[in-house]
Amino acid sequence: MHVLCVAEKPSIANSVARTLSGGNVRSREIKGRKGQFARNLDFTFNFPWIGSCDVTMTSVAGHVSNIDFPKDFSWGNCEPVSLFDAPTIVEIGNPLIAQNITNEAQRCDALMIWTDCDREGEYIGWEIVQQAKIKNNRITLENAYRARFSHLERSHVLYAAKHPIKLDKRAIDAVKTRMEVDLRTGACLTRFLTTLFRRVLGRDSPMVSYGTCQFPTLGFVVDRYKRIKLFKEEPFWSISLILKKKQRRCPMHWEKNCLFDRLVTACIYQKCLNADPEFATIKDITTKPTSNWAPLPLTTVEMQKDCARFFKLTAKDTLAAAETLYTKGFISYPRTETDTFPKAMNLQELVKKQIQAPKWGEYAKNLLESGTFRQPRGGKHSDDAHPPIHPIIFVGENASLTAVQKKVYEYVVRRFLACCSPDAKGFRTVIRAQWGSELFSTSGLVVKERGFLDVFIYTKWESSGHQLPEVEPNEKVKIYQATMTTGHTAPPPKLTETELIALMDANGIGTDATIADHIEKIKSRNYVISQKGGRGRGKNAVIVPTELGYGLVEGFNKLGFDNISLTKPFLRKELESELKDICDGKAQRVDVLTKAIGKYKEAFVLINRKKRTLLDSYKETIAANN
Repeated sequence: MHVLCVAEKPSIANSVARTLSGGNVRSREIKGRKGQFARNLDFTFNFPWIGSCDVTMTSVAGHVSNIDFPKDFSWGNCEPVSLFDAPTIVEIGNPLIAQNITNEAQRCDALMIWTDCDREGEYIGWEIVQQAKIKNNRITLENAYRARFSHLERSHVLYAAKHPIKLDKRAIDAVKTRMEVDLRTGACLTRFLTTLFRRVLGRDSPMVSYGTCQFPTLGFVVDRYKRIKLFKEEPFWSISLILKKKQRRCPMHWEKNCLFDRLVTACIYQKCLNADPEFATIKDITTKPTSNWAPLPLTTVEMQKDCARFFKLTAKDTLAAAETLYTKGFISYPRTETDTFPKAMNLQELVKKQIQAPKWGEYAKNLLESGTFRQPRGGKHSDDAHPPIHPIIFVGENASLTAVQKKVYEYVVRRFLACCSPDAKGFRTVIRAQWGSELFSTSGLVVKERGFLDVFIYTKWESSGHQLPEVEPNEKVKIYQATMTTGHTAPPPKLTETELIALMDANGIGTDATIADHIEKIKSRNYVISQKGGRGRGKNAVIVPTELGYGLVEGFNKLGFDNISLTKPFLRKELESELKDICDGKAQRVDVLTKAIGKYKEAFVLINRKKRTLLDSYKETIAANN
């Protein structure tokens, strides 16, 4: 028996082949034009259901093929609207890799897919099957084996090889649907917008592209920028009260916070002065236990948000570093929505592997030996494909990694140890005082048990720097200072990448695997730029729209759609929900496709009719900035 195994990337193929073969591998290179080559790895392996087999392990490099339109529907040969109904063809991305699969499959008895275990991986597996069966009609989607794995640790890979499953036809249909919607809408609107905007940008101007995730992502940036731009500050008034006991001053917070009416505030202030200009009365003192919960197990989106906030990394750079760590076998698969570990997973064994670490090894050791290890609390999300991101082995400082990769690895380890740790615990004391008719309060925190904070060094939760005065209920305390203050409302802060990722995730724009790509796309299209100017510690870079990006969104928003918006997340969110329904067997591909294409076609008819509005909006943006 001869089995052909195909991985999604060459690095995965090499790692899996080394594990299955025990290191006894023979390599063959197939060379093509322009320096292209494909590598085949030959070895033997004992599969439980068929015995010892000759195995050839090879790989693709992502998608084998893509869908496109025939030449009759290429740019300039047809009206953009015709692309909603045009026929599609399949084009091979890398002929050498595709031909290598066909040739190797010709002499094989079975096919095993080793692509990433997500929706896209299922579809790439289907593409591999299509290529493999060209010269071997014994290979079908039904009899192809599918290895299910989430990291490259030896025992995990061996288990995946010995317990294969079948490719998921529903997931394949969902990806087919998404790809066709993206192709038809993207090609139609991109051709239309590029041609239209060359009237004002020039004939040699870059492409003005549209994407069903790209524009809602841009919409979030423009929406925040517009709120800042249109913001008008308003004055407000408040009452500041500082008490004093035994030389200790205690600032109190007015429980009304502030009022937007100066006269009303002045009347309240005067009423309090008239009631008692020298003393305030302690109303009550409460001390309650409080906790700072250990974090949930790590998902892709949380990793991207944290790395943007803590290390100023873009979502793209974070994911690239995590992908490298995964292919080297250092961490689990980094594209996951799951925030709950399987109960059967031996997490203590993973903690044990970190004991040798100079920075956090002592913490890991104490976690196991002191009995403070706890099963991480579970979240509410699961992609039913991969566990949360976690370290597989300990990686020392001498490992061949970049500074960014080391930073991301340390973060993954510390986050994993933190979620296996106790919560931080303390006591919060709140003192409330009454002055005249008004209530004021102050609070203080005392941290008693740091718990996970000792290892997750990125989160701060510390005892209050000021000490509260020792007071009793109904005690009268001297007023040190009582004043009426004024201030002005502030505009919302500019959008950081961390906030943008959170908005996209909350609104169903993109997936854990594609959010970074959509952000990079609107940057590369010159719809947005990153600039310095964040608030707070570290001042993260912020994302603001360019004139083109702002003008596009404003123009689309002025078109007067009835129940559709191409710059808001609702259409794409609805599509993502229906794609999940396909995966769950609740919807059929043809129905979802017909509905989605119908809505975008309806929108295009209006866009084409009011295209002057788009150009005018861009010109108005330029004029306003000048």
